[in-house]
Amino acid sequence: MGGPGSRRRVATGRHRGADQSRAGRRRKWDVMTDREGVALETAGLARRFRRTWALRDCDLRIPAGVTCALVGPNGAGKSTLMMLAAGLIAPTAGSIRIFGRTVEPGRPQPDLAFLSQQRPLFPHFSIAETLRFGRTTNLRWDQEYAQELIAQAGLGLDDRVGRLSVGQRARVALTLVLARRPALLVLDEPFAALDPLARSHVMTTVLREAAATGMTTVLSSHVISEIDDLCDHLVLLTGGRVRLSGPIDELLDRHRVVTGPSAEQDALRGRVVHATTVGRQTTALLAGAAGEDARSVASDRWGIGVPTLDEVVLAYLRQDEDNAQRDRDDWEVRA
Repeated sequence: MGGPGSRRRVATGRHRGADQSRAGRRRKWDVMTDREGVALETAGLARRFRRTWALRDCDLRIPAGVTCALVGPNGAGKSTLMMLAAGLIAPTAGSIRIFGRTVEPGRPQPDLAFLSQQRPLFPHFSIAETLRFGRTTNLRWDQEYAQELIAQAGLGLDDRVGRLSVGQRARVALTLVLARRPALLVLDEPFAALDPLARSHVMTTVLREAAATGMTTVLSSHVISEIDDLCDHLVLLTGGRVRLSGPIDELLDRHRVVTGPSAEQDALRGRVVHATTVGRQTTALLAGAAGEDARSVASDRWGIGVPTLDEVVLAYLRQDEDNAQRDRDDWEVRA
């Protein structure tokens, strides 16, 4: 089992030389930030929109230097958490800290760069004008690096934003946040509406920057397969609360998938996150059941395996869905 960062893919081949050649120049953009501590921390964080709680009792710690996947169903509170971190909205209760400093809504945060799912750009601007706008509106800006990223995307400075493809606009928007040289990069659904090639380019750019600078990245996604090979840390939100959090390798090691006769599934009780029965066979995810510990509750008639990230996330989501349905059924009975 690897520690934090063990899952991260680093740039190789032609990118490695380019990263090394830029190392000296990048040092001048280092900031006074503890990149070995906690990048993002919340305590009792909550946000309510009218009568709806988008986030409640959120206690969370994301270590510096990781690439963290923020996952959960629609309405789980992912975008709300990101906007709170960026200082775009104020919390209803609790606090949020970035590298030890409390976020003050409306105040500039040079250590953090946030890119929303909408990727806001001015369509009538040229790319040169877009970069000029970024340079004049940010306290920290690396114009040389911004132009380098645009060149890597095969774009010209005279190209109009409104005439670019979805994938090209995504790379321009990513350039704007990376050129700020953030210690913490927050991306809301960065792969939404991107074709496989554009998605690969965005992944490569983010990973290369993280490997070269130690930048912490938090990105949200609905598709687990998109972030499984990209991230080494996981935060699962459901119903506005943190359901699961930690290094992905450790989370997987603390669970096992077992498959066996449904007639014996009662022996698994107390460990089951979620179970599915088809005919006479049951497949279940067990929590806190690694290696021999899983065998202690499952007979030799059960097959035991290490789950995928997708299996772990879906099991917890289905458990919450089942619990919500039971609550609704109980309420109807009492009514």
